[in-house]
Amino acid sequence: MPNPTELLLADLRTKYDAQVATPAFTRLYEDPTLGYMFAVLHQRLNKHFAAINDRAKTTHHYWADPSRDLIALIEELNQDLHDLRRAGVEVTLADNYQQAIERCEPWLSRSSGSQVPEDFELIDVVKHEGILTIPGTTVKLKKQQSPIELKMAGEGSYANVYSYVDPDYGIKFAVKRAKRGINDRDRARFKQEFEVMKRLSFPYIVEVYKYDEDASEYRMEFCEETLRGYILKRNATLSFSSRKRIALQFLYGLNYIHTKGLLHRDISLQNVLMKVYESGAVIVKLSDFGLVKDKSSEFTRTQTEMRGTIRDPALDSFKDYTVTNEMYAIAFVLSYLFTGRESLKSGVDEVGRIVQKCASHETSARYETALELIADVEMLEATPTDAPA
Repeated sequence: MPNPTELLLADLRTKYDAQVATPAFTRLYEDPTLGYMFAVLHQRLNKHFAAINDRAKTTHHYWADPSRDLIALIEELNQDLHDLRRAGVEVTLADNYQQAIERCEPWLSRSSGSQVPEDFELIDVVKHEGILTIPGTTVKLKKQQSPIELKMAGEGSYANVYSYVDPDYGIKFAVKRAKRGINDRDRARFKQEFEVMKRLSFPYIVEVYKYDEDASEYRMEFCEETLRGYILKRNATLSFSSRKRIALQFLYGLNYIHTKGLLHRDISLQNVLMKVYESGAVIVKLSDFGLVKDKSSEFTRTQTEMRGTIRDPALDSFKDYTVTNEMYAIAFVLSYLFTGRESLKSGVDEVGRIVQKCASHETSARYETALELIADVEMLEATPTDAPA
């Protein structure tokens, strides 16, 4: 059965291949599938905008045929971008061109030409860089004139994560970018996540660097794997002592944020990242602070808005979340770390006893602090029953 996305892209290629784009515009777009389409649209918009600028300086009258053509072009552009979005391809028009279109639409007429307003501000016609981009494919660096290619690294409920190699330093970084179309509250929460992480400084917390307001994104430390992926690949060979070191790094990170008056509230095997070195050494990095509970924040979600991966059944309302509720999610992470299984380890040995105490149905029987839990994990010794699954 034909793939609808492939059919859509094929139709767009056929449609725009029949139109003319000069090398002055095709050189601006490298995408093999949509680049020619972008060049055609860019060239057509520039032709209109240059003519409108000329009319704004002279007669203030934009002829009838060009007016109708620009109206049709705007409708065509909007429809194409809408269709691409439905097919999962997000294309962004440069803000200054989107604003130019919005300034022209009110006075464009389908008959007898259009009257350009006397106070019309001239359009900044862009000739030497693209105006249409696929946001997930490039990022601009201040020192770098040309965009840098991004690679998808992960996807969340309201943001995507990409990776790129900085050309100046040869170091891989990550970019976390808010998805287009999220509501204002989630966008504010996304920025709050950055601000919370920016004020944290600890070896076992992902480091973030700078927030870009225009792109709703921020750069951060790149980590090679999630805890789930790391254990899955090495479960048959990973020693007990290695598992214990990873567990303690994880708990040290949580204890640190708890001392800062924060609760993570979204602990999962995906949100614990692993920075892996060629020597085999690893460092745990806590990430994804989008649901963090911060005493200074107004963002407190109710039960219907709980989105954490591991949810404590003893919790009635998300705003009542405490350290003991955090322990329930910690139990699943520790159990997976020591066994490689995504289920709670039974209490037949010391690891099992610790896991069961974290996840006790009676919250009053759980660990009250991360430090109390750390003390027990530090005392763990390898036994015959500690072999991985």
